[in-house]
Amino acid sequence: MVLRAPAKRENGGMENQVAVVTGGTRGIGRAIAERLLNEGMKVAICGRAQEGVDRALAELRGHGESVFGSAADVAKLADVQRFFSAVNSRWGGFDVLVNNAGIGFFRSVADLTPEEWHQMIDLNLSGVYYCCHEAMPNFRKRDGGYVINISSLAAKNPFAGGAGYNASKFGLNGFAEAMMLDHRQENVRVTSIMPGSVDTEFGNGTPGAAWKIAPADIAEMVVALLRMPRRTLVSRVEMRPSRPSK
Repeated sequence: MVLRAPAKRENGGMENQVAVVTGGTRGIGRAIAERLLNEGMKVAICGRAQEGVDRALAELRGHGESVFGSAADVAKLADVQRFFSAVNSRWGGFDVLVNNAGIGFFRSVADLTPEEWHQMIDLNLSGVYYCCHEAMPNFRKRDGGYVINISSLAAKNPFAGGAGYNASKFGLNGFAEAMMLDHRQENVRVTSIMPGSVDTEFGNGTPGAAWKIAPADIAEMVVALLRMPRRTLVSRVEMRPSRPSK
């Protein structure tokens, strides 16, 4: 057997590239932000509350000027525009958009309120559209970019009590694949990561279940995707706990 040196990656290293991570103040988003910083990237995070953004920035202060954050509700177009404008002013643009911000209410259709429905659709689906729409002029200036959406196995597996959440995530996957077809010739790649149960507070969960996927595991997948040569696109990644609770 002849051993060969690994081929040089077409997209080079991640050092000095810029990533935007929505919902980056805790849970999966927080883990992704820290992992990308450890890879030498500059990272901009946002969250709905300035208090949460300030807390996350304090936790990441060891990365110095490589991390930036601002309060922004990505369900509101004006907030997205203001946040992206701040990122562009600070770093002149960005290379990677991680759409992580999300919310879930789990009730039957009869019990789910219209306000809860709109919160999920507005954040989980419309918010992703707002971010991608605002990112495209930036990607065109930089001759490409990468959009990674944190979707869910709920995007393909309906479950009782999940009507609103299922609808938002089914829609997200459809949006992502159509966007890929729209912009693949512009060097824009789009991937949906679809985790199962993750060890976070999402959906009123209680962290500490050892059997669940760790947020750091999702972050590792993001890095693996970014390391792929540009000639190759991974459209969807399904992630499950290896040994779920019985």
